[in-house]
Amino acid sequence: MTYLNIMNNVLRRLREEEVNNVTESTYSKMAGDFINDAKTMVEQAADWSALRETITISTTATDNTYSLTGTGDDVKVMSVLNNTQNCFMQYQSKDWFNDSLYIAGAAEGAPLYYTYNGLDANGDTQVLVGPVPDGVYSLRFDVVKRQGNLTSNSDKLLIPNQPVIHLALALLARERGETGGTSTAEYFAIADKYLSDAIAIDAAKHPEEMIFRTI
Repeated sequence: MTYLNIMNNVLRRLREEEVNNVTESTYSKMAGDFINDAKTMVEQAADWSALRETITISTTATDNTYSLTGTGDDVKVMSVLNNTQNCFMQYQSKDWFNDSLYIAGAAEGAPLYYTYNGLDANGDTQVLVGPVPDGVYSLRFDVVKRQGNLTSNSDKLLIPNQPVIHLALALLARERGETGGTSTAEYFAIADKYLSDAIAIDAAKHPEEMIFRTI
């Protein structure tokens, strides 16, 4: 569903006139802010299938710092694979990396571990890999990457639209202070119902993530 479709879905439920452009009026601009607020809250409520993608990094010798391009600072790494060595990489703490790099002085080799290392100049998440690569390796990062704010009419929402529509409606109803029928509390309850149902449907696509395992 496009940003314009979502906005008009929300406006109709508030008994407002539909718009032809998301920036058509002061009210539509405010509605857009609440829609993006709702989108962010819904995105962060689950590891949605629609937001999952693989970022491939090719290492270079002696360089162990790499950016997950396009992820910003709102990314979740699900798993990391050294595709060249055909093995999964394991997370280690920053202290572990400091010990390995600066105290123990580990030799260069095939990357087997990773950790986070702040943001790069573009605001994207950086990772350290270890040992320091001794050549070219293909590393696959399976991540959950949140979508940027919706800004233009044709921008398409990736996550389920109903939770976003109804949460935005609840936020706008609360801001307005009256809705002429449904209470703000009821709007939030409806939004929660849509969200819980959407999470349940999406979680069924990854049943292995719902199983607790002991090591």
